[in-house]
Amino acid sequence: MRFTRFLLVLLIVVVGVWLGRYLYFRPNYITGEQAPLFEATLRDGTLFRLADHRGKYVLLDFWGSWCPPCRQQNPQLVRFYERYGHASFLDADGFIIVSIGIERDSMRWVRAIEQDGLSWPYHILDRATSLRFFDSPLAKLYGVRQTPTTFLINPKGYIMGLNLPISEMERLLDRKRLPQ
Repeated sequence: MRFTRFLLVLLIVVVGVWLGRYLYFRPNYITGEQAPLFEATLRDGTLFRLADHRGKYVLLDFWGSWCPPCRQQNPQLVRFYERYGHASFLDADGFIIVSIGIERDSMRWVRAIEQDGLSWPYHILDRATSLRFFDSPLAKLYGVRQTPTTFLINPKGYIMGLNLPISEMERLLDRKRLPQ
């Protein structure tokens, strides 16, 4: 009887911890919801408006130069961009990646972009005061509390997928890609 009660309490604690962690790390927006619009300054100093890219597929990639999983994913993103960055689609005017670096050190961010060969033009520094709490403006807007976090947005501005594997994003885009 005591052992059964212990197992029940242990199960409740484990489920509670798992649920709490899930809810904490779950972004503010999920698949099927409208992606919030924002404006930010790009690395080259020009203004970026997400609204200006309606009609395209957009991959928002929240990452950090300090984040080993992000840096490991970057070569895959480079290949993904090389494959789809100039592709034509049935229902879209193109595809872009918007890298949003959640950073405290801008020089480290620039160095990581160059070292990892992130060749697309849309790089935003989302300056954080505390990486522990992800308090930068865009991370707060989207509810990002871990990196990498990605949002694949369709041409109408709706989130198609959250943290999808690249193979799944390829499958989704290939269904809409025009033959070359």
